[in-house]
Amino acid sequence: MTQDERPQDTASHLPAKAVAGLRSPIEAEVAERLAWLIRLRWLAVVGTLAAIAAADQMVPGVLPLGALIATTGFIAAYNLGFHLIARRLAGIRDEARRALYARRFIHFQVVLDLLCLTVLLHFAGGIDTPFWAFYVLHIIIASILLSPQSAYAYVAVAAVFYGAMVLLEFFGIIPHVYLNGLACPGYYARWTTLLSTGSAFLATLFFSAWMATSISTRLRARDLELVRLNVELERRAEELSNLNRRLQEIDEARKRFVRVAAHELRAPVAAIQSYVRLILSGYVPAEKQEEILTRVEQRALELLDRINDLLILSRIQEHVEKREQVNAAEVLQKVVELMRPAAEEKRLRLQVEIEPDVPPILADREQIQHVWMNLISNAIKYTPAGGYIEVTLSHRPTSIIGSVRDSGIGIAPEDQEKIFQEFYRTEEAKQIAPHGTGLGLSIVKQIVEGLGGRIWVSSAPGKGAKFTFVLPRSDVAAPAE
Repeated sequence: MTQDERPQDTASHLPAKAVAGLRSPIEAEVAERLAWLIRLRWLAVVGTLAAIAAADQMVPGVLPLGALIATTGFIAAYNLGFHLIARRLAGIRDEARRALYARRFIHFQVVLDLLCLTVLLHFAGGIDTPFWAFYVLHIIIASILLSPQSAYAYVAVAAVFYGAMVLLEFFGIIPHVYLNGLACPGYYARWTTLLSTGSAFLATLFFSAWMATSISTRLRARDLELVRLNVELERRAEELSNLNRRLQEIDEARKRFVRVAAHELRAPVAAIQSYVRLILSGYVPAEKQEEILTRVEQRALELLDRINDLLILSRIQEHVEKREQVNAAEVLQKVVELMRPAAEEKRLRLQVEIEPDVPPILADREQIQHVWMNLISNAIKYTPAGGYIEVTLSHRPTSIIGSVRDSGIGIAPEDQEKIFQEFYRTEEAKQIAPHGTGLGLSIVKQIVEGLGGRIWVSSAPGKGAKFTFVLPRSDVAAPAE
């Protein structure tokens, strides 16, 4: 790959892949510039023929018309071929590949143009003709279309071609075309002529290349900066769009949360109010009042449970927590002691296996307790009498692993992802416990993920469920990503 084919440098703060893919508009249009170069050559052919005709009218018989017209015809012929090649290049769909071939094609054209210009200058009087200034045009074109290095390289190529022509004429190796009446006899064969004209030639080409490349480089840098800013703006716009979409989702979730929470809190309050009204209105005889008050107490406890879930969820979402070194095994043992009477009342076999020396985790003790209580209470609630529940706690080099497995009603595959959503409950769960909030597993998931862990479920309808969570150990540094 030549210097011209390398991507231009850009801002360093963009990702490497993005930087490699950025190209200025000038670079991206190299293939399209081929047509412009070919049209310019057609104009040069017409202009050369017109100049030859005019010169022949002014000084008849001085110029070798046959050689000049043949050289111009050769330029026209290869320009026609270039036109056909350019049309084929335009059909290449891969932009990078098309630009690569276009650059190589431009290099070939510039070299051939310089060579033909040198031949035309030889037949137009060699060092005696002032038309060597047309080399400047080619250097400017190279500076616009190619890299600065290529422009200076073509200054050297032009110098070699022009120098070879004047030296070959100077030493008589090729005949000098004398412009009778327009140039001094023997002017081309003087050392002073070679030195003065050669110095002027090199200086003119060099400063032309320097000026053209300076302007072109600045334009490319500005174009590339515009491209970079455009990419940055598109990235920021995408980020803003994502943030806006996320805010809309959060707002919708908040509205749904308020609706569902109000509904869930209203039901037990309405039931309590109804029971109390019956008692106050005297519709409940004295011997039935204790039963009604027991129901009131149950609904009040349900209400407290729901409020407690909402408070826990609010604390998690607001990141209000007290993290400390927590012994998950100790928390699990206390939760099992609290939950075992409920399991025994339902004739469930509750088995607990805790590996020795379970390392601590950095967490909120109440949140870890809530994780265990929710998973075990769900297992008790949705496991038919006579079933079993297995609770395990183990550890690995960088984490602890907890699981709760039961022989309960199980969870259908299409519900296994949804059960971790707020307020979601399966139809089977509603049949067993109509008054659940659907917040428990959502809270558990947010607690676990908030501590840098993850939770998942393995289940099938009628075959029980196994909830497993993994939390990072606090005594081991997290591995570098």
